[in-house]
Amino acid sequence: MSLNNTSSTSILIVEDEIAIAEGLVDLCELNGYHVKHVADGESGLSEALSNQYGLVLLDVMLPGMNGFEVCDKIREKDRSLPIIILSAKNSDEDIINGLKFGADDYIPKPFSVPMLLARIEAVLRRSRQSLENEGKLAAGNLRVNFREYSGTRGKEELAFTRKEIEILEYLWNNRDHAVPRSELLREVWGYENAESVDTRTVDIHITKLRKKIEDDPSHPKLLVTFRGEGYQMRSSPECSKTT
Repeated sequence: MSLNNTSSTSILIVEDEIAIAEGLVDLCELNGYHVKHVADGESGLSEALSNQYGLVLLDVMLPGMNGFEVCDKIREKDRSLPIIILSAKNSDEDIINGLKFGADDYIPKPFSVPMLLARIEAVLRRSRQSLENEGKLAAGNLRVNFREYSGTRGKEELAFTRKEIEILEYLWNNRDHAVPRSELLREVWGYENAESVDTRTVDIHITKLRKKIEDDPSHPKLLVTFRGEGYQMRSSPECSKTT
């Protein structure tokens, strides 16, 4: 469960470049958020796990512990605390790593102020909605409790991040229908102009989910792909053509 169950407007900024940090603090405070800034990874990790925040804005290239390590260690303790990585490291490998370690979003530097604010608001909105989830998923040998961020596949216990739960819940609520990537970006990530957003974010999370929920992730039977249409969550395992 989340450690931050009361405050949805406090933001922790973990950034070592003072000019960027000051700009982020001013921007967030101007838009009504309470802000705390720390300048290194160890302090960021300690602060994130010791206090109640609605969101962490996390740089990657930090003194000591880097942002990927911070994100990974936060996820060991708190699967639902929203994390957005802001980084000048913008290669495909960097973005994939950030999302694999459990970040909700990855925004390359430099970024536009309106885009950053929109994505902060989208992550916070989805976080508030996640706290209200009480549904469950049951398909084949898979059981998932959306509210508890946990489940089982057969006798194996599973733990999910908040974003993974949001994806599963949306696909389950629309099960047996193909859901386009653009729809997931709009409804799960909250992007208004989803058609212009890189879909790697969706694909990376789907790959992570399959490793948890499928008996054979290379031949999925519950979370399948329809070429040119999107992803579909099935009510029960069955063979299908996937890509």
